[in-house]
Amino acid sequence: MLRKIRLVIALLFWIAITLLFLDFTGTVHAWFGWMAKVQFLPAVLALNVGVVAALVIMTLVLGRVYCSVICPLGVMQDFFAWLGKQGKKSRNKYSYSPAISWLRYGVLAAFVIALVAGIAAFFTLLEPYSSYGRIASGLLGPVYAWCNNLLAGYAEQADSYAFYETEILFRSTTMAVAGVTAIVLFVLSWRNGRTYCNTICPVGTVLGFLSKYSWLKPVIDTSKCNGCGLCGRRCKAACIDTKNHCIDYSRCVACMDCIDNCHQHAISYRHLKPVKDTAHTEEVSEKKSGSDGGRRAFMAGMGAVAASAALQAQDKVVDGGLAVIEDKKIPERRTRIVPPGAKGLRHFYNHCTACQLCVSVCPTKVLRPSTDLTTFMQPESSYELGFCRPECTKCSEVCPAGAITKITQADKASIQIGHAVWVKENCLPLTEGVSCGNCARKCPVGAITMVASDPSNPDSPQIPVVNDERCIGCGACENLCPSRPFSAIYVEGHEQHREI
Repeated sequence: MLRKIRLVIALLFWIAITLLFLDFTGTVHAWFGWMAKVQFLPAVLALNVGVVAALVIMTLVLGRVYCSVICPLGVMQDFFAWLGKQGKKSRNKYSYSPAISWLRYGVLAAFVIALVAGIAAFFTLLEPYSSYGRIASGLLGPVYAWCNNLLAGYAEQADSYAFYETEILFRSTTMAVAGVTAIVLFVLSWRNGRTYCNTICPVGTVLGFLSKYSWLKPVIDTSKCNGCGLCGRRCKAACIDTKNHCIDYSRCVACMDCIDNCHQHAISYRHLKPVKDTAHTEEVSEKKSGSDGGRRAFMAGMGAVAASAALQAQDKVVDGGLAVIEDKKIPERRTRIVPPGAKGLRHFYNHCTACQLCVSVCPTKVLRPSTDLTTFMQPESSYELGFCRPECTKCSEVCPAGAITKITQADKASIQIGHAVWVKENCLPLTEGVSCGNCARKCPVGAITMVASDPSNPDSPQIPVVNDERCIGCGACENLCPSRPFSAIYVEGHEQHREI
């Protein structure tokens, strides 16, 4: 019964979180956006003390139910493991293996160091929620959009507008990273169950340390056990030592499979009372020195995470009926552009887990994953496909890690994320001798004025002049500039956002 309850709740969580990355209407976020904010690392980076405390208490009471219910990557691995168990020869394929503590705590220490040092290429690839987000948006997103467009076509034929078409984007870097991640996890889960969660995942290591002291846990009653070993062969966490009747609770993800499969009802989910006779305890069979070393590594890692969080706390849609712009090239910006609400580059990159949720909900496709190793997979703004609409605040509404703080439309109108720069060599009135002024007409804040290129000749071609004090860096001028392949006006980012 416990296993069935877990499966139902886990499935609901997995479906809802998956839809958060696929839905482009914003409907799902209104109902289930909180599910992204209860993920462990985003809650830590956002300094969401209530959520972190709730997850810690839940783990100390119930064990690692987070990994088997709330974490979407964990649920996905369970599905892969289930596929691997199909067939008579594969149903009882698991076996106990000792914990590799030095690797678990070593990866955790490296993860914390990378987080503090800002090496995004390392820690964003290991964080489980973000890894699943890239899989959902990079691999499932195009399929979801294609199905939506197919339904929209059928609905249009029936004079119904229940669906509307959306652009299908194939982000090669995201798809490549997501594809490799999915393949690796599939192979590991299909063959050995929860290898990733109990060997590599830093969140699993942290929660595993806490779950050793959980109030409720699976307990083996040696008076009922007949030594069949079925529980160990069904344990995808490989944490049940059937010979010694021991369970490694730091790796147990509270999936309840052992309870459901024990024909003797020798395993129950209850409080384990301390027993002096070590021959009949269910504590993990590790050497004391190894356990103490792992504990010290964990405490050092958690201290670094706390210090890092405290430091970080301080710290082809177009407008106007124009044709779709397909041949724009990205200008070389000296400073990257990050969304309003990000406060600045340092705050954004120190908090962002590269989950791609903001990229998924951006209606004008302005946000895209970075390919730079220092900010790998973390979003940045670019205006080839659209511009950042002054009335849109979706990215700030969905960010679970506090990298983009929530803002209103009024706030956004006063936040300067960059400023426009005019490039004389690309401007059509000077290169082609034609009248333009598109940038000035489309500027939503009136920061661009057209003036005569020759002050002594009022009839000379007019060129744009940018008022840096009014420009907010939305990119409308860059996106709608007809110059090819580079716009005659582009946005240069600000390291620290300003209010105007």
